[in-house]
Amino acid sequence: MNPATGEADFVLMSESREIEIGQEMHEKLMASAPIYEDEELQAYLEQVGQKVAENADRPDLDYTFTIIDSPDINAFALPGGFVYVNRGLLGYLQSEAQLAAVLAHEIGHITARHGVRRDTAQKGAGIGTGILSVLSVLTTGTNVVGDVANLYASAAVMGYGREMELEADRFGAQYLYNSGYDPQAMVEVIGVLKNHERFMRLKAQDRGEKRQTYHGVFSSHPRNDERLRQVVGEAGKLAEGGEYAREQIRFRQKTEGLVFGRNFKAPEPQDQDPRRYVHARLGFTLLFPEGWEAQNQRSAIVATPDDDAARLTLEVDRLQSNMAPSQYIRSKLGINLLTKSEPFSQFGLIGHTGLRRPEGEGHPERIAVLYQGNRVYIFTGTVNKADPENDYDALFLESIRSFQPIRVAPANNQQPKKIHYVRANENTTFAALARLSGIRPYAEEELRLLNNYYPSGEPDPGEWIKIVK
Repeated sequence: MNPATGEADFVLMSESREIEIGQEMHEKLMASAPIYEDEELQAYLEQVGQKVAENADRPDLDYTFTIIDSPDINAFALPGGFVYVNRGLLGYLQSEAQLAAVLAHEIGHITARHGVRRDTAQKGAGIGTGILSVLSVLTTGTNVVGDVANLYASAAVMGYGREMELEADRFGAQYLYNSGYDPQAMVEVIGVLKNHERFMRLKAQDRGEKRQTYHGVFSSHPRNDERLRQVVGEAGKLAEGGEYAREQIRFRQKTEGLVFGRNFKAPEPQDQDPRRYVHARLGFTLLFPEGWEAQNQRSAIVATPDDDAARLTLEVDRLQSNMAPSQYIRSKLGINLLTKSEPFSQFGLIGHTGLRRPEGEGHPERIAVLYQGNRVYIFTGTVNKADPENDYDALFLESIRSFQPIRVAPANNQQPKKIHYVRANENTTFAALARLSGIRPYAEEELRLLNNYYPSGEPDPGEWIKIVK
């Protein structure tokens, strides 16, 4: 029996196993992901989250709430009661009720056992890498337990499909009502996310990218989505005429000084792994296979085992024009056909990978490109001598999927920008604030999004608004 829907579920995983998997993934994530270091804000998130969880359908789970130190607009949940919110998302919310809505939606996925249900459906269809692959919708090619460090950069609410997303919204709205919050905060939050999606789509067009979405099951703005308004409205009917908390003042107090954008002071994960290679000048790190020697040659980094049976080469190019990674492989590398060709994303980067078949005899080459800003990182994995004890392509992929940017403090000791609250006056405009913000580019659009005025409008005199400095 599903604890949230009340309906019979055919699933292939016990609750104890669900919790066990979640705990294992959480531990790996905490060991590798950047965690936002603000004890007061973390305690506030925990307080709001536990309040909602106590009024949800599985209150006996041991819920954990964590802030990931990432500027990306994202939140996600692991099975068994683990919920994560990116720092970047917090800056675009306007009230505690909206924060509670984000957490309630994620709790809805947990209480309805969406990951477990998708796990069963996948196994029944013969797809089966299980519940772990369900949580890596945007992370292709690897098992999430082995690649859990990528999860925080790629997991998204969009992963379950429209029906499960609407179900999580419906349960989340009910949990908001049960907790004393206005259920309409759920619609408000999805509106915030949809506005940000529209803005990011415009930015992505400039770079030739395909923008992935947070709540991509809604093709139109949520104000116009009848199904969404219907499922949220079920709890909203109960709330009509009541006094429900929004707690804007407390939210403003707790998020004053929140880091915006890149956090120069955030510590990097320190795993002391002897396989780790760090390139401080270019600002990246990755793991080469155990026992391989990496040499920084004049035009490439080349890693090989002792017997030279295989080679992984990493080259760097500058992106001269807007094109997708797959197009770069075709146009710039001259490779028109890849087998097992697939896009992927990790740690906020986008890329494409596949196998290039040799013209004659020989082993396929693993080709991958990753974009980091205007740099293109090109991986070529070559097998010189097959070894039945080594799956070299798996080793190539493991190294490629471990590639991530590292934060290197600028030479001038630049401090991170932070969100502050001020009162608007009769002369306040977002255009004027943008000129003083130091945000580049799209400063006015960012400030409008932060204050829920996208794409137009100006604050009223006396209104509390967010600035960045």
